[in-house]
Amino acid sequence: MTQSTDSTAAARRGADQAPRRARRSRAQGGTGDSGRRLSPTTALLLALPMLWLGALYLTALGGLFITSLWSQDDFTGNIVREWTLDNFRDLFTIEVYRTITLRTLGIAALVTVIDALLAFPIALYMAKIASPRAQRLLVISVLMPLWASYLVKAYAWRGMLSENGLISWLGAPFGISSPGYGLLATTITLAYLWLPFMILPIFAGLERVPDSLFEASSDLGAHWWVTLRRVVLPMAFPAIVAGSIFTFSLSMGDYIAVKIVGGTGQLLGNVVYDNQGAANNLPFAAAVATIPVVVMLLYLAAVRRTGALENL
Repeated sequence: MTQSTDSTAAARRGADQAPRRARRSRAQGGTGDSGRRLSPTTALLLALPMLWLGALYLTALGGLFITSLWSQDDFTGNIVREWTLDNFRDLFTIEVYRTITLRTLGIAALVTVIDALLAFPIALYMAKIASPRAQRLLVISVLMPLWASYLVKAYAWRGMLSENGLISWLGAPFGISSPGYGLLATTITLAYLWLPFMILPIFAGLERVPDSLFEASSDLGAHWWVTLRRVVLPMAFPAIVAGSIFTFSLSMGDYIAVKIVGGTGQLLGNVVYDNQGAANNLPFAAAVATIPVVVMLLYLAAVRRTGALENL
């Protein structure tokens, strides 16, 4: 029991040293980067993308919030440019929109958890177990789905999830049938689409974990599960958070996969699409679109308080 306790404590101390040294170095200006002034060339290089970000992205985001405070004339269909909170009042008081919002958040969270559970062992094998040649092949295999069109992958899942599709054909001898189109199909499709965005950050994070920590933990008698739980997971947590930002935000804003495999189910993206298109109610579509933006801002603020972003 004493040996196991000592090994666990030593492993945890080793896992905490790297982030602690990094924070101390930043606090003391050890690298000198924090006190270094940007050169004119570097400032110019940074100014162009920052100008692009400010002029286009932030301006468009501001326009979105302003439009959400307008309304639509029910008779003419024209936009009434008068400040009102009616759109947000409808979002919070009409039950169907509350249900869609909670459904979207639930599916986005479920997709993130599924991708994290699938990505972690794959990334761990790629970073710490696979040979250099196998590692290169695995990285290429993870990147290859990103080379294919989004629509091709979504319609491929539509074919597999259909009543007479591949899943039903393979599961027929075992009495297993396809789940068909619906929220489960949407979750499966989104988890597949965004899986590379979870694998790559975790792989990059695990590559920075020193091999000496594994050796020290093993020499001190720690079981592999203790090493994984007390050493690997704490150091991989910032990378998992980085991947979750991608999977969670992409799932919240998606509407194409829901249209293809979602059946009659709706998410926030579909509400935005339908109100912007068929209903032509731009102010309400803008109000709905603010929900993912606000949720992600709150999520990033919560993640920042944990300190995970500082160790990326």
